Amino acid sequence: MVEILECRTLVKLLVLCHLIFSVAVSKVEGRIRHYRWDVKYEYKSPDCFKKLVITINGGTPGPKILAQQGDTVVVELKNSLLTENVAIHWHGIRQIGTPWSDGTEGVTQCPILPGDTFIYKFVVDRAGSYLYHAHYGIQREAGLYGSIIVSVPNGVSEPFVYDYDRSIILNDWYHKSTFEQATGLSSIPFVWVGEPQSLLINGRGRFNCSLLATPSLEARVCNMTNPDCSPYILTVIPGKTYRLRIGSLTSLSALSFQIEGHKMTVVEADGHYVEPFEIQNLYIYSGETYSVLIKANQNPSRNYWMTTNVVSRKPATLTGLAILNYYPNYPKKSPPTLPTAGPLWNETAQRLAQSLSLKAHKNFTHTPPLTSDKVIVLLNTQNKIDGVYRWSLNNVSFSLPHTPYLVALKENVNLNRIFDQNPPPENYDFENYDIYGVAENVNATSSNGIYRLRFNSTVDVILQNANTMTVNNSETHPWHLHGHDFWVMGYGTGKFDIKKDVGKYNLVNPIMKNTVPVHPYGWTALRFRADNPGVWAFHCHIESHFYMGMGVVFEEGVEKVGKLPSSVMGCGETKGFHSP
Repeated sequence: MVEILECRTLVKLLVLCHLIFSVAVSKVEGRIRHYRWDVKYEYKSPDCFKKLVITINGGTPGPKILAQQGDTVVVELKNSLLTENVAIHWHGIRQIGTPWSDGTEGVTQCPILPGDTFIYKFVVDRAGSYLYHAHYGIQREAGLYGSIIVSVPNGVSEPFVYDYDRSIILNDWYHKSTFEQATGLSSIPFVWVGEPQSLLINGRGRFNCSLLATPSLEARVCNMTNPDCSPYILTVIPGKTYRLRIGSLTSLSALSFQIEGHKMTVVEADGHYVEPFEIQNLYIYSGETYSVLIKANQNPSRNYWMTTNVVSRKPATLTGLAILNYYPNYPKKSPPTLPTAGPLWNETAQRLAQSLSLKAHKNFTHTPPLTSDKVIVLLNTQNKIDGVYRWSLNNVSFSLPHTPYLVALKENVNLNRIFDQNPPPENYDFENYDIYGVAENVNATSSNGIYRLRFNSTVDVILQNANTMTVNNSETHPWHLHGHDFWVMGYGTGKFDIKKDVGKYNLVNPIMKNTVPVHPYGWTALRFRADNPGVWAFHCHIESHFYMGMGVVFEEGVEKVGKLPSSVMGCGETKGFHSP
């Protein structure tokens, strides 16, 4: 009997030791999240129309990155596109200490050549909902994107509770290839990309195949019974609360998102906690992420529509559809109602009201500096340069150099030959410019000059919207800043008054974000600290707009950047060059 007890005790000790060892190993392994990705073209039918799509490990959207605050993420990426370069940006990850992993071709790295493997390695330093996507040309439109979810450290509580966590990516979808679209944007005469053919929810949509110009191709190219384009289904358990992490990676469209019969409570925006507020529609712009809470408290005997619609542009795209399925209903059973049409597309006041509703959570407020050291006012305009349509800032259209700025500046490689050493203008003619008129823009130019900011200084950027080259037209521009979060100091309509509107800034509880909309004929003011050594893009997140020159670059403290890996070099003036 004693021997049996001793044996049992020994077994318990061995089991306990094994558990302790397993936990210790899992904790160590948990600090590094390793992903191996193969990027290539495959035929897919995300909206029932068959076309070439850029996939990661065979899928689009790509694999979800799951990590915990403080973890190191390592992505070993093989470019199997055969005839195209590639680069991937980790949208919302600040890349503190690793600016070369930002994934911005021409700014922080040379592109990854066909057949090559590149390793991205960075720390996710803050919990929240983030995204990743292609940042070479307009490849994001081809399906190269996904989500990043960073959980809070063990023992840390968030300011809201929920039972289950789900992610939703919204996207618009084109049938033309990125090559066709890019060629049209650069051509004389100009060929606009047009409105998207479909809206996707988690990579699934439904195009009406009967709309094809050549019906005889319908069965071969477009098949509405293809299971690949069946609606995304979110199954919920009655009585439970769900956190939906909703991100937009549209190429062009601003969107609204609704769940039939369910209200949403906004609790997070771009990785920062929000003072909660309730909405029926979520307005979301390309590059933004939100967490909303929904309660599965409706009639559980039926299913409900989840819908997304185009706003801010006159819609020519059908509503994007998904299904909220109450367990244990039949998941694929369509709701008994018609999908909602969504809010009016041109109701700017409602969208501005949501922007103004975003305030930092009372227990997670980061007070901004009360004043700034530098003010840059960027007038968003459209013009022509040598007959080619361009987007410009203060009448200067941005173009990327062949040698990445980060490499050129850190290694001091023939700077005069790489980019214009004169910085772009910091403002425009406030007094005389008519933001409501179609300006001739006869003095428009192109430049790859950058803003060189004093390290650790506080910078204000005012984004001023104006009329395009079409009468009575001003577009919504979502602006994204790499390497930083910024305080959203304020929004306004009309022309920004640099003498009066500064006094209206929210200095108490402004939300921090990395992407912010500029509404039609309006302005948005943001403030950030130039405290992250590196070179960072700041640009409109609409693919065609950035491709057409709507962006700038900030340099700050580049001399403090550590040794660059040779893998980010090899193009332009750095061919054959290796960091010492």
